[in-house]
Amino acid sequence: MAIHWYPGHMHKAIREMTTLLPDVDLVIELLDARLPGSSQNPAIAKLRHNKPCIKILSKSDLADPKATLHWQAHFEQDASVKTLQTTLDQQDKAQRLIRLCRALVPSKVKANLNMLVMVAGVPNVGKSTLINALAGRKAAKTGNEPAITKGQQRIKLAEGIVLLDTPGLLWPKIDNENSGYRLAASGAIKDTAMAIEDVAFYLADYLIKQYPIVLKERYDLASVPDAELEFFEQMGARRGCLVAGGRVDLEKASAILVNEFRAGMLGGITLETPEMIEAEEVVITQQKQAKAEKDAERKRKFRSGRRDAVTK
Repeated sequence: MAIHWYPGHMHKAIREMTTLLPDVDLVIELLDARLPGSSQNPAIAKLRHNKPCIKILSKSDLADPKATLHWQAHFEQDASVKTLQTTLDQQDKAQRLIRLCRALVPSKVKANLNMLVMVAGVPNVGKSTLINALAGRKAAKTGNEPAITKGQQRIKLAEGIVLLDTPGLLWPKIDNENSGYRLAASGAIKDTAMAIEDVAFYLADYLIKQYPIVLKERYDLASVPDAELEFFEQMGARRGCLVAGGRVDLEKASAILVNEFRAGMLGGITLETPEMIEAEEVVITQQKQAKAEKDAERKRKFRSGRRDAVTK
C-alpha cells in the first residue's frame, strides 16, 4: 500500500531534529504498543546514534500484555535503551519516567545542570498527553487527529529537565507495506490518505489468524470465517450495515472494525512481533537487491546497445 501523506512540517521537523540532536542529552521515543516495530521512526534511530533512549510503549492498555513484555525485552538488548509501558494517564508513571531520565544522564544531575530531553514519535501516539502528564499542566495540544503538533516547543520541568516537544513524524517512504497497513490501522496516518476497506481487510486477515476468539465474541458470530470478505459479510449483517438488496456496505463495516480496534473495544491486541518485523525486513532487503540487480542489468543492456549502434 502506497502512503501519500507526508506533510511539509514533517520534512522541516526532521531537518530541525538533525540540527538539535547534538545538544540533546536523552531521547524519549513513544511507540504504539500495538505496533512497536512499525511505529519506530528509522530517522530517529539514525540521528540519535548512541545517545541514551527511553522507548515508551504507549497505549499499552490496548495491546497484548505478553507481546508488550516480549517487545520490551527485545528493545533492551541495546544497552543504551530502556523501556517503559504506560497508558499515559497514570501520574505515577510520569514520575517514574522523570526518575529514569535523571538516572540515564547522571552527569547533568551531579553538575546541577538542565538536561535537554527530546520527545519524539509517530503521529497520534500520545506525545502531547505524555508531556502534559510530566509537566502537570496542559503544556501541549492533544487530539485524536494525527499531526496536531506542527512545530517544536520547549517545556521546562521543575526537576531540571527541559522537554523538547517535536511534531509527530513519519518518514517519506515506508518500505515495509505491512508496517504501512499497521500504521494506518492505528490512526497514525490520516484516514484520507488511504481506503478504509484496504486497511480493514488487512486488519481482519490478521485478526482472523491471530485473535479469532476476539472477533467471534465481539461480533457475536457462530464461527469465524477463514476469508476476510466472508467475515465482513457476517459481521456487517450483524451490525446492520445493509444496503438495497440486502447487501453489506463494506465501507461501513470496514469503518466499524477499524474504529473499534483503535478504541480498544476488541481488547488487548498487538499486530506484530519482533520476529515478524525481522522476517519482513529480510524480504524487503531481498526485494531491493533484486531490483538493484534488475536495474543494473537494464543499464548494461542499454549501454551495450548504444555501443553496438556506434560501431555499425
